Amino acid sequence: MADLPTLQSKRLVLRPLVEADAEAMHHFFSDEEAMRYWSSGPHQTLQETEGYVRINATDEKYLTWAITEDGGEALGWVCLIPGREGVAEIGYNLRRSHWRKGFVSEALARVITHAFGKMDLRRITADTDPDNHGSNAVLEKLGFQREGYLREEWTTHLGVRDSIVWGLLKREWTAR
Repeated sequence: MADLPTLQSKRLVLRPLVEADAEAMHHFFSDEEAMRYWSSGPHQTLQETEGYVRINATDEKYLTWAITEDGGEALGWVCLIPGREGVAEIGYNLRRSHWRKGFVSEALARVITHAFGKMDLRRITADTDPDNHGSNAVLEKLGFQREGYLREEWTTHLGVRDSIVWGLLKREWTAR
């Protein structure tokens, strides 16, 4: 997306996702453990990942930043999906080799600051699998509140799964 700004944090450069990121993103999308709580199973081919990345890089419905250390290779992404006026859902992923280094928290915090600032959102939501302890801990650390528990909400490669709905308000973020 041409109008999606590049964002920087202490260690990361978040730049607009481009179709050429597919090969780098295949590290995540083909990893069975990384994809465990994703809505679909691991990608079997690079072509499958190329199609998925193409949608997130070109469809105006998705505002997707590649997580990089220096503006180069994509290690993962942060995606905002605008919904009702002033509200967006946030989603994210990161290749497993970079887990537990604080990259997701740092990237999310930078996108959240942008979303509540320049984009003037009032609310950001997230939706996670209850068993995805790492993702749930990141959201809680960032100040998201658990707002709901939806039973048998999703049919995934793991079967029918429950979902936790998280929410963060602009006033809560700015008060931190």
